[in-house]
Amino acid sequence: MKDVKRYFLVGVGGSGMLPLALILKAAGHEVEGSDRALDQGRLAAKFEYLRHQGIGLHLQDGGGVVSPEQIVVASAAIEETVGDIVAARRIGARVARRPELLAELFNAAPTRIGVAGTSGKSTTTAMIAWILHRAGLAPTVMNGAVMKNFAGEGALFASALIGDGDIFVSELDESDGSIALYAPTVAVLNNVALDHKSMDELRRLFGDFLARSKIAVVNLDNEEAAGLRSLARGSLSYALDRADADFGATGITPRPFGVAFDAIDRRTGAAVRVDLKTPGRHNVSNALAAIAASAAVGAPFAEASAALSEFAGVKRRLDFIGEKGGVVVIDDFAHNPDKIAASLRTLHEFPGRLLILFQPHGFGPLKKMRAEFAQAFAQHLGPDDLLVMPDPVYFGGTTDRSVSSREVVGDVAAAGRRALYFETRAECGEALLKEARPGDRLVVMGARDDTLAQFAGELLCRLD
Repeated sequence: MKDVKRYFLVGVGGSGMLPLALILKAAGHEVEGSDRALDQGRLAAKFEYLRHQGIGLHLQDGGGVVSPEQIVVASAAIEETVGDIVAARRIGARVARRPELLAELFNAAPTRIGVAGTSGKSTTTAMIAWILHRAGLAPTVMNGAVMKNFAGEGALFASALIGDGDIFVSELDESDGSIALYAPTVAVLNNVALDHKSMDELRRLFGDFLARSKIAVVNLDNEEAAGLRSLARGSLSYALDRADADFGATGITPRPFGVAFDAIDRRTGAAVRVDLKTPGRHNVSNALAAIAASAAVGAPFAEASAALSEFAGVKRRLDFIGEKGGVVVIDDFAHNPDKIAASLRTLHEFPGRLLILFQPHGFGPLKKMRAEFAQAFAQHLGPDDLLVMPDPVYFGGTTDRSVSSREVVGDVAAAGRRALYFETRAECGEALLKEARPGDRLVVMGARDDTLAQFAGELLCRLD
């Protein structure tokens, strides 16, 4: 490479930073980084993996930022008072936000597929990655979750795929408004629902996103997304419940850890049976989005559909951890009201009580969506199910803690569902273990905390 750059990623172990580090390293750049979890002795396996990839690691105290030639990259969650940022400002190193750098890489690719929406982005991105990989199109992929098809002994944290083709596929985030930086060839919009921003802000961000693309792939089942379709120059549509969509599904057959269906290309009348190894109608919808996006860049419908029967899923999406003593343990990323509702609907397609541990991903989202969180659980928990909640995950920084999990639990209990609050996650785990009996499904829910998956494994080990 003629222009080798020096990058220092603050929070290098994060779900958005780690794949970016891998992509930069594969492109021939020098990559170093720091992470609060590394300083705290958490997630050792992840950091050992990064070291094995040739990525230098430092304490998050500014000691690794030593040259003005370094480009210091940080997420929006990294505050100006963090040692690495202070050091960068002091020596005159460029400080870039993660979305700015990702947008530079994304926009430089000849063909760009951006996957956006409130829910389903990571799974849809992974499905597109697998389809294009199987089609021999060698995409580069940036995802926020580990893609099981590409994970293995030498790639334990496969949230990135390094390809030598013209296509760059990336999950794009609207939470900080950075989706405005991306110029997609194909813009996928799964859905629009309340999450980090107001609905008016979301409509503007997602509408502009579609308008910048050459082809928009839009979910007509979602009223908000369908309403933005007219802003696109060209579009492909998909839906489970509308016969006017370009791509649809029939014969949907739920299974405990999967779902089978016939994918339909209504433009030609072609149909292919898909045996998906990820459960739920929402994943049928994600599959149709992936088929449509792949078709937009030349992947044949039949091949794309057939590839999805080989799709292994992504980690922490209704992930089966194991079974012991007749109790199944499941790990799930659901963290906003839409995702929670989708997971609970899917789980209730089969018998058995649900024992849910939900750890909110921040005090801010909890305050903003208190009513919506309570409504999602009140509507979708069964009368015998149990919800336990600790306070939100917190690893430092400033935040408004005026609303805690205690208030949400009170709201859910007032609606007639069983819900308990404990200050710590350990106390929640003890309550669930005491409650569990054969036939139950114990589900650990939450985001932005990689130790949740470890905690699910610990609960499995402790089941009698």
